[in-house]
Amino acid sequence: MTKIVSQKELGKNSYNKEELIKCGQGELFGEGNCQLPIDKMLMLDRIISITEDGGEHGKGELIAELDIDKALWFFQCHFPNDPVMPGCLGLDAMWQLVGFFLGWSGGPGKGRALGVGNVKFTGQVLPTAKKVTYRITMKRLIMRKLVMGIADGVVEVDGKVIYAAEDLKVGLFVDTSSF
Repeated sequence: MTKIVSQKELGKNSYNKEELIKCGQGELFGEGNCQLPIDKMLMLDRIISITEDGGEHGKGELIAELDIDKALWFFQCHFPNDPVMPGCLGLDAMWQLVGFFLGWSGGPGKGRALGVGNVKFTGQVLPTAKKVTYRITMKRLIMRKLVMGIADGVVEVDGKVIYAAEDLKVGLFVDTSSF
């Protein structure tokens, strides 16, 4: 693991797709530290805003987007003749963002989803949609030996809230061999 590059201290508060891919390759926060998935499992195209004191609780907020294209891989297999983005991918995107916030804040280690309190699905992402927006509001940030974030999040499709999650939990771990 190399030294953590705190993007928060650098004043960086938005990221394009190329920068998110660099995060997935271990080039944003330093080797061995927080990474996003790459290729098909990266569920966002850009982070348009990340703040350390925004959101309902004043502990941080992220807003990110995914452009919808009918050629996205999951529409081809989920479900044949009834294409819809799997709800678990929207949930995973919210975990990805909470983990990214921890890395952005300077936390060391690799991110792992630790759970969620409640999830409610009230809509769907179809191939006819234009854009998915993720809004994450940090509720608690623990930056000690234990590095963990707890947040609430919503997923919107073309401006309409379709998923809501409470108490998304993500931790960063220097050693993941015990998982």
